[in-house]
Amino acid sequence: MNHQYVTWFSDPSSSQIKQLGGKNASLGEMTRNLSREGIAVPDGFAVTADAYWAFIDGNRLREPISTTLAEIKHGKTPLAAGARRIRNLIDRATFPAPLADAIRSSYRTLCKRSGQNGLDVAVRSSATAEDLPDASFAGQQETFLNIRGEKRLLDAVRRCVASLFTDRAIVYRENHRFDHMKVALSVGIQRMVHSDRAGAGVIFTIDTESGFPKTILVTAAWGLGEAVVQGMVEPDEYVTFKPLLNDPKTAPIIEKKLGTKAKKIVYGAGGAQKATRIVSTSHKERERFVLTDEEVLKLSRWAAAIESHYGRPMDIEWAKDGGSGELFIVQARPETVQSRREAGSLKTYALKRKGGRLLEGLAIGEAIATGKVCRLSSPSEMAKFETGSILVTQITDPDWMPIMKRASAIVTDHGGRTSHAAIVSRELGLPAIVGTGKATSVLKSGREVTVSCAEGDTGYVYDGIGEYEVRDLALENIKPTRTRVMLNMANPATAMRWWRLPADGVGLARMEFIVGNIIKVHPMALVKFDELKDAAARRQILRLTRGFPDQTSYFVDTLASGIARIAATRHPNPVIVRMSDFKTNEYAALIGGRQFEPHEENPMLGWRGASRYYSEGYRAGFALECRAIRKVRENMGLKNVVVMIPFCRTLKEADSVLKAMADNGLHRGRDGLEVYVMCEIPSNVILAEKFAERFDGFSIGSNDLTQLTLGVDRDSEQLAALFNEQDEAVTRLITGVIGSAHKLNRKVGLCGQAPSDHPEFARFLVHAGIDSISVSPDSFLRVKKQVAAAESEHNLRAVGN
Repeated sequence: MNHQYVTWFSDPSSSQIKQLGGKNASLGEMTRNLSREGIAVPDGFAVTADAYWAFIDGNRLREPISTTLAEIKHGKTPLAAGARRIRNLIDRATFPAPLADAIRSSYRTLCKRSGQNGLDVAVRSSATAEDLPDASFAGQQETFLNIRGEKRLLDAVRRCVASLFTDRAIVYRENHRFDHMKVALSVGIQRMVHSDRAGAGVIFTIDTESGFPKTILVTAAWGLGEAVVQGMVEPDEYVTFKPLLNDPKTAPIIEKKLGTKAKKIVYGAGGAQKATRIVSTSHKERERFVLTDEEVLKLSRWAAAIESHYGRPMDIEWAKDGGSGELFIVQARPETVQSRREAGSLKTYALKRKGGRLLEGLAIGEAIATGKVCRLSSPSEMAKFETGSILVTQITDPDWMPIMKRASAIVTDHGGRTSHAAIVSRELGLPAIVGTGKATSVLKSGREVTVSCAEGDTGYVYDGIGEYEVRDLALENIKPTRTRVMLNMANPATAMRWWRLPADGVGLARMEFIVGNIIKVHPMALVKFDELKDAAARRQILRLTRGFPDQTSYFVDTLASGIARIAATRHPNPVIVRMSDFKTNEYAALIGGRQFEPHEENPMLGWRGASRYYSEGYRAGFALECRAIRKVRENMGLKNVVVMIPFCRTLKEADSVLKAMADNGLHRGRDGLEVYVMCEIPSNVILAEKFAERFDGFSIGSNDLTQLTLGVDRDSEQLAALFNEQDEAVTRLITGVIGSAHKLNRKVGLCGQAPSDHPEFARFLVHAGIDSISVSPDSFLRVKKQVAAAESEHNLRAVGN
């Protein structure tokens, strides 16, 4: 065997990027250095860059390739015609005998080591100018799967070499100023993992949209992994929390989403020229997750170990063997978008005016774009595309790159967060909405639309040219303060986007948003699903709860996931989660809700908050809320979650709520659980010391406290001038509760808009000795500066962020 031409991934020389390219060098690096940590990489070898040049020079191709590339560069030969000419030269070339012998001999050895004759292998291209820390654009060269036999293997290697000269690969190297004749191709040959009978997918060790570094995203679909990479399917998604992965007492899967997975790629018929084929998945496959929780955690631990080894966020491909059930890592490359993002600033987008909603899908990026739709079926229609248009198509691959670079946004029918369209959009800094299912049928060329990826995980296409605001927030030189400045949060997706703010935690996480916008179903309609009379509601619930063992698990798991995503962004700082505080009219608007809610003339002062938790009409619903909190704290390990009880009118009610919590396994003080109470009713202030005996802290809800102190409906336009949180009656109550709470060593915070709108109110709170102020994320920097200035006036020493 000629070792100059072939290197086994287990050999010491297998980490040389110049000989193997980034992809194959990484496989060698993992095989040699990470197998001791239990990370499985399929056995295989790489055909080296020296072998590539031996093939090129053995067929005297260097000069005609160089000449044709020069003609392309100077406009003498069209790109497509010139690239085709080079590929034809390679297709007709033969392997020099020593090179062919080295590949055949290594393949026989691989078959022997695997205990199989005629082993199926994956044949992957690895150019010496890709998968570098500052240049990714994966997928420029070809991969061939399910290759069996020496003749087909040599043909696949030749086709990999030819793929170095596709139109897209030539343009890629030109854009990155690589000398074509100094770029070589290594070909990796690995034992094929039979994921066609199981599943495969992609892992990112950083949040792909926000750059949050503490989560891992695992995607999974049935069949071969190319379906996920190509964006052919909407895969399952799992998010895990890195800091707790190695805690044996926890299972920190903080989010699970069931993908549609309508298609899969499987092996072609035996002996057929086409090695793979696309088939529809079964109903059963679409309705269940590809991976078990244990498998998700195993892959996440592997991914964290790979990231630690390389010292940077990684983009990883995995596959599961359908025969043995084993998991394998089949590729790993540096993540090149979020990991290079500047940490000193935060750009935010806010939609100010919008038309009717036309479409929704997965949001890629955080930006907003407007323009005219240009709907294309294939890259061959490039001449129709006007620069700055919004590209609408079914799916993209690397051939779309020249068009994508000229687009202001991208919208596709198919694909997930790890699809080609998503990855390239991030690299180009474009907003994209993928997996819409129907963009090409809804959006016609020439229509003016607004593409918004600034509203959370879901991206929306709105009719017409909307108005939006872009702000750059400088995150440098922020002074620490004694008074903690925290965030008000509701949407788990936006929590991820604000992780860069140096906040001291979350002072108010509103459960209502998760229930109303993500779960959408009344808890009692799930508890008493068999008694639900509304047939339409029953159909909606069955659709929403698919993939879950029962209806109540849907509520618990979805609520827990939403809370966990917020808690993870601030861990280990406290995240104060307010239990549900819908009014009866708001509860009734949820799916199936009208059957379980009374009509009230004044819901603001009716059956809300604490009064629901121990009552017969909602006790079982509150039990689901408690189960979700337990799952977050105990199963996922996010013990920084603090529970807060809203609208607690009396001491007797406080005792009843604490008992109801304990009955559901949430015991104040056990396992570090703190329970706060909202201070929003005058009785909370008058009896503050007695409430302090029952709770660990107070959070002042300034809106309700002002409303109930002044007797002013906060929603009344006629009385708007009287609604004033800085009225002396209100400020006296605030000062009083702070003093009473501090006597018993209880903390007091305030969550409300007033400190954001009125600098003098923030100064008042600081002077009154408040422990924390919680504000909306877009107000954080302004309030932080106001607090720092107020503390400076009183010579208060900062204790850190």
